[in-house]
Amino acid sequence: MTTGYAKQQTMALENASPEQTLAWGLTTAARKMAAACDPGTTREQILDAVRLNWRLWTIIQAEQADPDCATPKNIREGLLNLANFIDKRSIDLLAYPSAEKLQPLIGINRNIAAGLLGTDLPPEARADRERRQAQQQSEMTLVKT
Repeated sequence: MTTGYAKQQTMALENASPEQTLAWGLTTAARKMAAACDPGTTREQILDAVRLNWRLWTIIQAEQADPDCATPKNIREGLLNLANFIDKRSIDLLAYPSAEKLQPLIGINRNIAAGLLGTDLPPEARADRERRQAQQQSEMTLVKT
């Protein structure tokens, strides 16, 4: 049974920009990894959180490695370097699970999500960014119809 909140979240994701969707995925993975840091967490819970995050970063890595990727070169290179770090850290965590080793991954996900959502921007810049995104969404809606 789905709650009203779950339906609302599903609808929001269906209408979200790619940036918002990625931010949601990064935040979800960060939340799961943070929960795996709680006392009493089992080894399997840590491994599940690491696998989820690794899958997400594999998708990011594949998209950034695509020659047709529209991401600016310097950002793409930075994301690929982060993905390389996350690959290495994930392999280490799968072999030797430890809640302490999750902290850098949680920080990376949260910081990138904040940047994608504009929550790291001053209020004026955030409002300008939201206006541009709303305009892009309305242009996309016009193209679809």
